[in-house]
Amino acid sequence: MKIGIMSFAHLHAEGYLQICRTLPGVEFVGFADNDPQRGEKFAKLFETKLWTSYEALLEQKLDGVIICSENNNHLPMIKLAADAGVSILCEKPLATSQPDGREILRICEEKNVPLMTAFPMRYSAPLMEVKQRLDSGELGRVYCFNGSNQGELPKKHREWFVDPELAGGGALADHVVHLVDVMRWYLGAEVIEVYAQSNQIFHADEVQVETGGMVMLTFDNGVYASIDCSWSRPDYWPAWGGLDFEMITDRGAILVDGFKQNLTVYSHVLQRPSWAFWGSDPNVGMIEDFIGSIQEGRSSRVTGLDGFKAVEVVLAAYESVKTGQPVKIE
Repeated sequence: MKIGIMSFAHLHAEGYLQICRTLPGVEFVGFADNDPQRGEKFAKLFETKLWTSYEALLEQKLDGVIICSENNNHLPMIKLAADAGVSILCEKPLATSQPDGREILRICEEKNVPLMTAFPMRYSAPLMEVKQRLDSGELGRVYCFNGSNQGELPKKHREWFVDPELAGGGALADHVVHLVDVMRWYLGAEVIEVYAQSNQIFHADEVQVETGGMVMLTFDNGVYASIDCSWSRPDYWPAWGGLDFEMITDRGAILVDGFKQNLTVYSHVLQRPSWAFWGSDPNVGMIEDFIGSIQEGRSSRVTGLDGFKAVEVVLAAYESVKTGQPVKIE
């Protein structure tokens, strides 16, 4: 099973490379990058092959490719990979505009190439535990979510994250999609209305994009949700940030931290909260699913359409910020 990476623009490429090297039956053949200086830096750091072009990489009879370019370059990268007939795992957000997103889906369908969006939280042990309990009926009917996907200013890792053209925006573009996808996954429902506000309270002197944001969602089944997507973590924070949410149901409340080792459940039956323990890396589960889908000829648990649906919400959020009004999604 031959896997390669197209572009090291996104910092997640570093982790994906190392995961590929640990999986049995997977041969990591190297990567290509349109920035020679960046390419040489990471090829040396990880002692791996740097191909002279994306076309040269795709000529290596790859089974799958992971695209980690700047957000607005996903479409041309996906077109190259689809033309080569190679299965694709694309970093989020899938696109920075609706036309690009639709064209990505069209190309992959036309070429019959599987497309997966990098939403690792679907493989987070605490989030999978909640999904299982929801599906079993144990947690009852969901009323609402209050979510947070906060982080540090990504400029310290890659400058392009704060370039509105390359990234498609700021904190809204970066940190809304994960929780949107989780909520769609849990509910089996679609977002029909978005209201959002944003500001530059954080790092105001450093960047020209929004660094703080709050997004309100209404789903077609009546559930509503809020998402704090702010780049509010200071440089001295012990981790990059995190993803957590509170879910209110007719049987109680559940507090979930996607990166912690326990799940805290507040039940209407028990007089005290209960904890469930485990440990895992969601990125490993995501890459394993990508590899497994290729080997077994099946669909991955996350698709390109899932990525597009999340992009629609982000674009509606930007429209809401601009107009000051809720925006409908058809």
